[in-house]
Amino acid sequence: CGRGPGGCRGGRTDMALRCAASLAAGRQPRGARREGTVRWSSAAKASAVKINEKASREKILTLESMNPQVKAVEYAVRGPIVLKAGEIEKELRKGIKKPFTEVIKANIGDAHAMGQRPITFLRQVVALCTYPNLLDSPSFPEDAKKRARRILQGCGGNSLGSYTASQGINCIREDVASYIERRDGGVPADPDNIYLTTGASDGISAILKILISGGGKSRTGVMIPIPQYPLYSAAISELDAIQVNYYLDEENCWALNVNELRRALNEAKAYCNPKVLCIINPGNPTGQVQSRKCIEDVIHFAWEEKLFLLADEVYQDNVYSEGCQFHSFKKILYEMGPEYYNNVELASFHSTSKGYMGECGYRGGYMEVINLHPEIKGQLVKLLSVRLCPPVSGQAAMDIVVNPPVPGEESYAQFIKEKESVLNNLAKKAKLTEDMFNKIPGVHCNPLQGAMYAFPRIFIPSKAIEEAKAHKMAPDMFYCMKLLEETGICVVPGSGFGQREGTYHFRMTILPPVEKLKILLEKVKDFHIKFLEKYA
Repeated sequence: CGRGPGGCRGGRTDMALRCAASLAAGRQPRGARREGTVRWSSAAKASAVKINEKASREKILTLESMNPQVKAVEYAVRGPIVLKAGEIEKELRKGIKKPFTEVIKANIGDAHAMGQRPITFLRQVVALCTYPNLLDSPSFPEDAKKRARRILQGCGGNSLGSYTASQGINCIREDVASYIERRDGGVPADPDNIYLTTGASDGISAILKILISGGGKSRTGVMIPIPQYPLYSAAISELDAIQVNYYLDEENCWALNVNELRRALNEAKAYCNPKVLCIINPGNPTGQVQSRKCIEDVIHFAWEEKLFLLADEVYQDNVYSEGCQFHSFKKILYEMGPEYYNNVELASFHSTSKGYMGECGYRGGYMEVINLHPEIKGQLVKLLSVRLCPPVSGQAAMDIVVNPPVPGEESYAQFIKEKESVLNNLAKKAKLTEDMFNKIPGVHCNPLQGAMYAFPRIFIPSKAIEEAKAHKMAPDMFYCMKLLEETGICVVPGSGFGQREGTYHFRMTILPPVEKLKILLEKVKDFHIKFLEKYA
């Protein structure tokens, strides 16, 4: 047979493969005739496509082969309803007509996205740290410059762009410890027990990773409140742990009842090893603020049952109702005496994202972990070192949360004015939201004692429930999707947070400006009345 491309089968196959590769790359194959545009015979095209198909192989990573724990993860706050909101926004930008002109994303506690102004002093310090040449500018106050210099001295090369210790910059951990001591009335805090984190979520995930072990009936069970913040259920799914639900008492303003904790614990012992108890105070999505007596009862329960306590306290500045006060678990634990304080293992979390700051994008946070076994402390630092360090700009932002201007410093007056303005505004919006929801037939909203969300209970008629089933949706997802499509308001269905069987809710942030919030609530009212009429 002949040699070369036109010869034996091997030559023709080799030529076809080269042609296929050239086609895929958008090039004219070597040796092809050039007469203005490239011309291919239909046979050559068919041959190239056929060989290209043979050359491709099945993907290594598919839904069937992927990590099943990741596939099991759900995060309702950015789930299907939010994806639908994004599609609607694109349609509005293309000029497609809707019964509304904008999508209002009330699904997430993103304060600045909702129009809240940043705290000037915090931004000044972070700006100075980011661009130290500004330290010579007379436009910045001396108390901001003082803090920026101190932070930069703790950074390698005096630069925010350097890696830090995995546990965080030492001087910032010292400031966190001082803040905790002031907050808790002198209860001692050790900087060595402080870990700076990428938001509170990073700390929660890290602690859960180190806590979860065993298999079968000895697999770690994690007790979480229902309703809960979906970070917990997502992390538990990802780590293949066992979720143990305890229900908050909606009829009693979402109170936490120790008898319910005991019921959940005793039932869970039949199929797992419950050893972690998570508390969210103030509550998300429920907004309750726990009383001192409730916290004492929970601590005693954890001590008695040998449970590791996780206290999610990111909304500690967000308390609005008269008669309500934030009590940290650390403070109450200390005041209950050495038998508790020296034995109960506790991790507490805080963040720059909530409170009066609303600095979600900096991803700043910390956790304080007490009574940790010394060898486990080393293991925790090792685990955190895998991600090198939390964002250094976030560490700087966290420092200003725990080390703000004090009386006598030049920035104090403006700082206090801005802080109180944000918190007073939130308190006003919490009351407005509660009052307006409770005027809508078929809606009930408990007092918004704290945090930044409403979690109203909604009545959904049986006809609407049947239609939701026909669409393979949870009834409250069906309701929220209809609300989005008809009003442009994006809220999260209660089923994404957990709720008692047969009850329906949605979570909505109270962060929009007051006038926009009023419009939003009026739209929800009009929608709900029409919804009831349609499905009655």
